[in-house]
Amino acid sequence: MVLDGPDGETLAVWDTTEAAPVPLPGDFGDPKEAVLTADGACVLGLRDDNGSEMGHVWAAPAGAGAGAVDLTPGLPPYTLRGIDVGRYGSRAVITAVADDGFTLWLVDSGGNEQPRRLFTSRNEAWNGLISATGELACIDTTEHNPGFRRFAVTVVDTGTGRVVASLSDGPEAPVRAVRFSPVAGDGRLLAATERTGYARPCVWNPADGTRIDADAPGLDGDLVPLDWSDDASRVLLVHVDAGVHQVMELDLATGGLSRIEHPPGAFFEPDVAAAHLYSWASHYAADGRIRLLHQRFDQPLTVLHVDQRTGEARPGWQPRDVGPGTAVVSRTVRSADGTAVQLWVGRPPGADRPTPLVLYLHGGPQMATVDRYNPEAQAWLASGTAYAALNYRGSVTFGRAFREGFFGTVGAREVEDIEAAVGWLVAEGIADKENVFVTGPSYGGFLSLLAVGRLPDLFAGAFAFVPMADWVSAHEDMNPALRTACRSFFRASLEEDPGRYVRASPISYVGQVRSPVWIRHATHDTRTPPSQAHSYALALERAGGDVVLDWFSGGHETSSRDMAIGDQQRMMDLVQSALRGERWSRSRVRPPDPDPDSAPDRDPACRDH
Repeated sequence: MVLDGPDGETLAVWDTTEAAPVPLPGDFGDPKEAVLTADGACVLGLRDDNGSEMGHVWAAPAGAGAGAVDLTPGLPPYTLRGIDVGRYGSRAVITAVADDGFTLWLVDSGGNEQPRRLFTSRNEAWNGLISATGELACIDTTEHNPGFRRFAVTVVDTGTGRVVASLSDGPEAPVRAVRFSPVAGDGRLLAATERTGYARPCVWNPADGTRIDADAPGLDGDLVPLDWSDDASRVLLVHVDAGVHQVMELDLATGGLSRIEHPPGAFFEPDVAAAHLYSWASHYAADGRIRLLHQRFDQPLTVLHVDQRTGEARPGWQPRDVGPGTAVVSRTVRSADGTAVQLWVGRPPGADRPTPLVLYLHGGPQMATVDRYNPEAQAWLASGTAYAALNYRGSVTFGRAFREGFFGTVGAREVEDIEAAVGWLVAEGIADKENVFVTGPSYGGFLSLLAVGRLPDLFAGAFAFVPMADWVSAHEDMNPALRTACRSFFRASLEEDPGRYVRASPISYVGQVRSPVWIRHATHDTRTPPSQAHSYALALERAGGDVVLDWFSGGHETSSRDMAIGDQQRMMDLVQSALRGERWSRSRVRPPDPDPDSAPDRDPACRDH
């Protein structure tokens, strides 16, 4: 488990027969990417330079004591895009991205064997997984369709490195691996396919090519596979309809789909650019029960267990001392070309007229804002400011066409969606037209800066966290995984069509910005490098803009609860300044200091690409 503490995120182990998780002392790298070995003795995680996301995977004891081991001592620093451990034994796989490409490595979690290269490619390849007993491994690859983020699944023999089989539905329909069967000796793989244009579960046997597909023609929207039961007879799914979650279960013997009764809210959160497919997800417990991880905008994570006899979801673990909150609702608005886009909307308690509003744009872009607990949203609502969160084109769980809707025109379709959302919020009497603010991390920060440049009359201010402000100058400073992703998103490399990168860059529009801008950026960010954020702020300042650039020590994913609180207060103070007609800037833009006084802070939803 990942615990959120005042100084940052830490790891804990939860014995589900006990009441509370037990914190793990020590350094395990990025807690969100760490995994526990099958025997519970070690934690594997990426250690980097101050949040740079470039480093090595280490194995560290999960209990007291020293003895951490670098599992890839001879490799150059790499970005992690997959990590998985076998259910039995000590084998694990990592997906490492460096200047020489994307590589699947087999490692021994005890550090007793040298890492072995199982697969490598210059084209995008992510999400390496290993079978229960370690004989097979797989990786999502684009060898069949270079330059396009539409994956196939390649399975290799870990003993020989031989490719056993590949699962592909052709160049138009991507396939992504979810998990090998938990049964020893069963090499079947649970995957997500998109033959229908929407995610559907598939169980595939690489040994003979047989597959079970649940096309679910009666359901609109994605049907996302999360897990399968310990006996590999059932699959846990979530149907996502316009952003709203409904948990379901697939019986593999009969092909029957059944709904699981549960309260409204979110039950998983997708995360594309990370070591795991999901930031958190519901799953099966060891006793066969469904363990629901449940959140809402106004309710922190709660664990529910589904009674196998009655089907009732009962609390298994609940947060303490939860204050009152305000629920949000899901709404659908139409963009300029008629495309339906989903919007989460919350109004301050008792509001009966338009109020100032903050529009949140998630990072990614191939992520999604789900109905999970959001203390930032609750702070805005409690202060009398309305809140909305937009799942713009590029967001996941809305089908392939929507997810790829920004390809080749980075920023353009998203800005149309933003304009449509603001127009709807004003027309519905929710937002005060003169006092709409836009914010977001990473790609959401990029869109915030782009929106105030492309739609200068729409916003009263922007708050951009670790944003991409200049795709051109950032290109050489990005980590290798990002450079490859850019080619897929832009449908061309920077050398092939620099104009696309220029048109998408907020720095190209600083002369049109009329609203104040606050940028919060990291000194060691390898996704959205600090130099390009500094260049944007200088350009906006020289153009006469009102811009504040605040630095923090860390990387793209650095986090701290204390600084999250500080940043929230900073934004709320800036909103009040804007309402009073005051400038935000009090000093000149400065370059990054290697050790700025500000402490680390990052929203966990900021992952980019």
